[in-house]
Amino acid sequence: MLRATLKSLLGRKLRLVLSGLAVVLGVMFVAGAFVLTDTLGRSFDQVFALGYSQTDVGVTAKPKIAVSEMEGEQVDATLPASVVDDVRQIPGVRTATGMVGADGARVIGSDGKVLQSFGPPRLGVNWVGTDDLTRLREGRGPEKDTEIAVNAEVAKAAGLKVGDQVGVLTLEPKKTFTLVGIWGYNSDKDSLSGVQEVAFTDAAAQRLMLGETGVYNMVSVRTADGADPAEVRDRIAAALGSAYEVKTGEQLAADDAAELKEFLGFFNQVLLGFAAVALFVGIFLILNTFSIIVAQRTRELALMRALGASRRQMIGSVLLEAVVIGLLAAAIGLAAGVGVGAGLGYLFSAMGGGIDLAPVGVPMAAVLSSLIVGVVVTVVAAVLPALRASRIAPVAAMQDVATPDRPLTKVSVAGALVGAAGATTLGIGLYATSSLWLILTGVLVSFIGVALLTPLISRPVVALLGRIFSWSVPGRLGRLNSGRNPRRTAITAAALMVGIALVTGVTVVMNSAKTSLAAQAEDTIKAQIVIGGEQGGPRAPTFDPEVLAKARQVDGVQAVGGVWNDQALIDGRLTYVNATDDLAQLAAAYGSPALPTLRPDQIALSTQQATEHNWTIGSVLTVQTARGDPTKLTVAATYDENAMPGSYLLPAALTKDFGLTQPIFGFVRLADGVTVEQALPAVKQLVADSPEVTATDRTTFVQQQVADFDTVITMVQVLLALAILIAVLGVVNTLALSVLERTRELGLLRAVGLSRGQTMRMVTVEAVVISVFGALLGVTVGAGLGAAVVRALDGEGITQLVLPWGGMGLYLGLAALVGVLAAVLPSIKAARLNVLAAIAHD
Repeated sequence: MLRATLKSLLGRKLRLVLSGLAVVLGVMFVAGAFVLTDTLGRSFDQVFALGYSQTDVGVTAKPKIAVSEMEGEQVDATLPASVVDDVRQIPGVRTATGMVGADGARVIGSDGKVLQSFGPPRLGVNWVGTDDLTRLREGRGPEKDTEIAVNAEVAKAAGLKVGDQVGVLTLEPKKTFTLVGIWGYNSDKDSLSGVQEVAFTDAAAQRLMLGETGVYNMVSVRTADGADPAEVRDRIAAALGSAYEVKTGEQLAADDAAELKEFLGFFNQVLLGFAAVALFVGIFLILNTFSIIVAQRTRELALMRALGASRRQMIGSVLLEAVVIGLLAAAIGLAAGVGVGAGLGYLFSAMGGGIDLAPVGVPMAAVLSSLIVGVVVTVVAAVLPALRASRIAPVAAMQDVATPDRPLTKVSVAGALVGAAGATTLGIGLYATSSLWLILTGVLVSFIGVALLTPLISRPVVALLGRIFSWSVPGRLGRLNSGRNPRRTAITAAALMVGIALVTGVTVVMNSAKTSLAAQAEDTIKAQIVIGGEQGGPRAPTFDPEVLAKARQVDGVQAVGGVWNDQALIDGRLTYVNATDDLAQLAAAYGSPALPTLRPDQIALSTQQATEHNWTIGSVLTVQTARGDPTKLTVAATYDENAMPGSYLLPAALTKDFGLTQPIFGFVRLADGVTVEQALPAVKQLVADSPEVTATDRTTFVQQQVADFDTVITMVQVLLALAILIAVLGVVNTLALSVLERTRELGLLRAVGLSRGQTMRMVTVEAVVISVFGALLGVTVGAGLGAAVVRALDGEGITQLVLPWGGMGLYLGLAALVGVLAAVLPSIKAARLNVLAAIAHD
């Protein structure tokens, strides 16, 4: 039996290739995800190891607020300059250097625009001279507070040369410096993996990057010759006490890399989620392939039964074939995944500013997951066809028609039950528990239920769709062919349905959220002019607080409220908070009910937060900001969360201790009768020297804030493209195997006068009908799932259901095109059949 199975495989190489394609693509995605994250993880290890290569021991102050990579950007605590002197006196310390290094130094290039960075930080540092890592290429280090040096990465990207006057944005508004030096790194590197660096004098770096002079955020220690860094670390820690964290350079590098790897872990899970969708779609393809194969081999399998093969051996034969296909596909998918992972790593490096990639490796997780996933998916998909093969009676070897179409009663009842279970689980997840796992399980089970019900609805729907092409003989034949085997048509269409349903569902949710939030903002924000910028990184664009005061003096302006933003601890809970320079003005500009101006010891918060935590007017809360000491604030006012920006509003006095000490938004309310066109030019002039921000009308501002939804939709469409590609292969696979199965029939049609062109059109019509049927299912199911999610999010402010009619029409049109393309090779094969050989085919 084993030899017979292996010979059958080798004798049908095309079938082997078609069967394994889906697994290859799915495994490729899985392996690529692991290879990519492993490569990036080791790259970050190298980057931080190089960055701390000149530090044997590092001393930092414990942060006021500990923030993980997934929660936001942590603001380092500062330590006084006296600590540097204390560290120098400790035995085993050769040198101790006070270091300033903080993200947020944004250089304005020669074109007047802020130099952007998509990933690596834009560091402002103090100049400490050159060492074994850094080399001056031009000029010298800064000696005056009006001078800076930059690394070669910044100089090239911004088009700068020594002697230029350069604008830099920091914690303070734009200031102009003289560029006196450009430096690089060993091996002719312009930067450490795309990091942009601007070096100031100690005093300037402290003031501009840390908010106060006489402080640093790290002490870099080089140990004496022969001293053990770990022993020196312990001595420093004992001398300084528990207020400081003391680590070796190796520990610092490992900790920084671990924080980024936390994000990589999340990124890996997202990629694996999309890989799971691709493999789920692949199951439909493999199931259909094996079903057709079993149908084609009915007489062969019946003969084996007649010769004494047991049912168990028949099941084993089909499953063995699945295992072989799974192993081969997993191996090929793993190899392809290594290539994909390497390619994505290169793309990540290019987009991220040139991170130095580690050599591409193949982690054991990629190998094991590829083999396990490849074999398991293939075997699971082959179980039902294997059971069907075991039920073939020996007498079938003597029949011309081996597998009559079976009734759809059982599969329809099963589909109804599974679909009901999926809908129930989805409903509980959406409306009762808000459990992500229940929601995902409900979606998965619902898809399976719909797939089981698909054969029931395929005949009438396919017949209806096919009538579009029934004006010709090939069209009528193609329509009849697509409806003759509802199970096969349903499985092929279901694969396409899953991918399109997910894209449609996500688009419905995102568009509904975008429209709802935009409408809510339009209704809530009564300010006709908004000052702000588009956030393209971890830090929001900021502007000079003086702009707010000057805006209040513009003719026709009634009220102006500024908003600062940061993370803080409120009674020990980490949350985002806002601050305002004048709560009364902000309330007037925002159009909410009147609120009092806050004193420095007061806070305003939403009624929702007050109810949740049992706070009332007069309650005293402890607020810990990113840089300051814990502060007691008294609740002075409450407001509806939808009527003001944010859940917490702090007084402007605390913004000096924020990570960003400048406002990110300014809301301008105009007096009655004054138009935006009259006041906007004057307000725009106030921010002319702030290249990151601009003044816009309210509608433009709202559209800018919700534009991220379009980015999410695009990302989902790209990541789900693989699942849709597998579904397209499923159409090709079904047609190719159907042509093999119908060889004799096609020969007879050619014999009675069907031309080659008509044969090709017949196969093309069949493909188009199946593809459009799958897309129609997809947009219907996706719109339904998306509408259910939107309904469940009604309490979160997502109140408007928006169906992407244009997008759904596009999916249907693309499905028709997919059908035409999928039919190319099978139709050519059908047209080229030798008529006499086909008629004689058994």
